[in-house]
Amino acid sequence: MFSAVSAVSSHSASVVPQRSETLLRCVGSVGSQAIPDTELLEMILSTTVSEPVIGALVHRLLDAFGDLNRVVAASPARLRAIAGMSDASIAELKLLELCAQRMARAKILDRPVISNWHALLDYCHTSLAHRDTEQFRVLFLDRKNALLADEVLGEGTVDHVPVYPREVLRRALEINASALILVHNHPSGDPTPSKADIEMTQMIRVTAETLSITLHDHLIIGQSREISFRSEGLL
Repeated sequence: MFSAVSAVSSHSASVVPQRSETLLRCVGSVGSQAIPDTELLEMILSTTVSEPVIGALVHRLLDAFGDLNRVVAASPARLRAIAGMSDASIAELKLLELCAQRMARAKILDRPVISNWHALLDYCHTSLAHRDTEQFRVLFLDRKNALLADEVLGEGTVDHVPVYPREVLRRALEINASALILVHNHPSGDPTPSKADIEMTQMIRVTAETLSITLHDHLIIGQSREISFRSEGLL
């Protein structure tokens, strides 16, 4: 394994500086938005994939997932199914995904979430918009509506995620949260709430009120837009 990785690294050594110089010239300029997904993916994977095959691999990834966002957010299992993807390349993409999530999350830490709504939406989209299965998260807030914790409380399938209101409120009491924002994604891309989504939200709202905990909103994240229960009059 060591020799294989070393061979790729050695082969890529002359390629990486050239691509790095290209990227650095574009960063911070208007032209940075014009770098195609193919070139960005090639730069990202250039340390783990050899030059003769990287172009074909990038095209296979984009054909399978559609765009750079979906490639980076794809599960390791789905990435592994693409011919030519190694564990090292998958790790490179997952590292990029983690960095993007951390950067988005940093914009809402130690600040009132309600007054920083656009940053919150950016964070939710970065974390959830391109997942291929449903995930249910809860943002626990303190008395000043600053973020106490962001926790995954349910992992599901492509169209369902189990949610247990009792567990949501139990966790809120454990960390002394004063308010909640529920967030989950719809992998179909359509954030329209289902009947089950609405019923579950109302159940949590009613239970939370009895414990003097405020449910600010429930956000459903689609691929390009979101639905706010509060804005839609569902809360």
